Amino acid sequence: MPLPLPLRPGLPSGAASSRFAAALLPLFLAMHFLVVPAAARAQNLPELGDAARQDLSPLMERKLGERVMRAIRRSPDYLDDAPVQEYLAGVGNALLAAAPEARGDAQYDFFFFAVRDPVLNAFALPGGFIGVHTGLILAAQTESELAAVLSHEIGHVVQHHIARMLGEQKENSLISLGSLLLGALATTASPDAGMGIMMGGQGLAVQRQLHFSRDAEREADRVGLGILEKSGYEPAGMVTFFDRLQQANRGYTDVPPFLLTHPLTTERMADIEDRIRDLRYRQHVDSLDFPLIQARVRVLQDPSVQGLRDAADVFRRQAMQNPPPLLLAAQYGLALVALQQGEPARAQAYLDAAQAMLQQSFGTAADPVLENLAIAIRIAAHQPQQAVAEADRARNAFPLSRGIAQQYARALLAAGRNAEAERYLRDQVRLYRREADSYRLLAQACAAQGKEAQQHMALAEFYALDGSLQAALDQLGIARRAGDASFYDQSIIDAREREWRAQRLQEMQEEKGS
Repeated sequence: MPLPLPLRPGLPSGAASSRFAAALLPLFLAMHFLVVPAAARAQNLPELGDAARQDLSPLMERKLGERVMRAIRRSPDYLDDAPVQEYLAGVGNALLAAAPEARGDAQYDFFFFAVRDPVLNAFALPGGFIGVHTGLILAAQTESELAAVLSHEIGHVVQHHIARMLGEQKENSLISLGSLLLGALATTASPDAGMGIMMGGQGLAVQRQLHFSRDAEREADRVGLGILEKSGYEPAGMVTFFDRLQQANRGYTDVPPFLLTHPLTTERMADIEDRIRDLRYRQHVDSLDFPLIQARVRVLQDPSVQGLRDAADVFRRQAMQNPPPLLLAAQYGLALVALQQGEPARAQAYLDAAQAMLQQSFGTAADPVLENLAIAIRIAAHQPQQAVAEADRARNAFPLSRGIAQQYARALLAAGRNAEAERYLRDQVRLYRREADSYRLLAQACAAQGKEAQQHMALAEFYALDGSLQAALDQLGIARRAGDASFYDQSIIDAREREWRAQRLQEMQEEKGS
């Protein structure tokens, strides 16, 4: 049975090749190249706190980032997978913990996420949202290389590059920029339209804007290297990854989007290498989750029939290699493929082999990535009581894992313990108000008990957090008409409806560019 994913209203699904890259490329160009004031195009970029960004407040940066993220979450290529998100958050937060000043005066709550796309790319949105393509995660040969990319993107956020590009603009024109970014995202369904946006503009303006981009890239390199040095990852990871990417591109006419949006000049590479030379060498041992998450990403990147076959072939070849981490990841990958193919018994056999290897080769009894899959297999095999027991052990072993916490709720629902699941999930949404999937699971728990009003109120919260305000308002309307809606429920519905209608009206105005 395939891993369950929430249904998302909005953008249509389709081929999962480089569609997201086609959509995001004009977005990156808009962010890096549009509306560049003369001061920002100077050779020496201003430092933090420069007056060039005074018209774009941290609050406005966050607002723009959240606006674009709502559109990204509606894309079928947004990888809404708890283990992957937890891993990226772990690497990203380790970088930020080592350099807390990177959060800036606004104390940005950074959010790291992945999108399904084999094209090598990564990007930063205003306000601390950082996305990574699955292709880039798979291309990284060490955890330090992946951390180098994330630190570089953190550098863009830290230095407020988008704000500095818009420094002399008025805040009311930022609404038009937000609409432009969302329009670029909408080209997911039409790459040709996206390329039309990308190619628009005069040649001289593009040349000047590219010049600014290269200056910004050098500054992001400087900040990113400083963060890497403090964090314990190998700073050389930035050199090895960027150099390998540039070497792989030689002789090809199709330039990877990462090189289009992050141009690598010879001068810039020399500057990175010179800075690395002056840093103290540090060897970083990759975590076990690095190869496990790469295996998971390989499966989830293309869950089609052929995609799963191709992934299984890769894992079988990988299983013939000697390094124990790769052997472990291969067994895990084969288990995940089998589960996606609807064969939980075969998935369990592969997972048993992986868990035995974990104990024998690494001396540890459990890993959150493996435990997450173990619970999913039990649920798919219609073994709900075993799933609950497995999930209970896992949440005690990994109390900070949000993916495990949600798996525990799924196991309770599978076991028919709906009232218990509801109580647990209500505690969860009180503690984690921005966690959309917990509301979706809460809706399932309420529906199983015939609580119609509560079901649709929870679904409304899910859709609102998922970026679909109109769907959220529709769910509130259903909840209002439910026969079991109490006076207290109606009061909550009224308050949420006023809030979301105002937000939806603002979004519609932004989409019109007003």
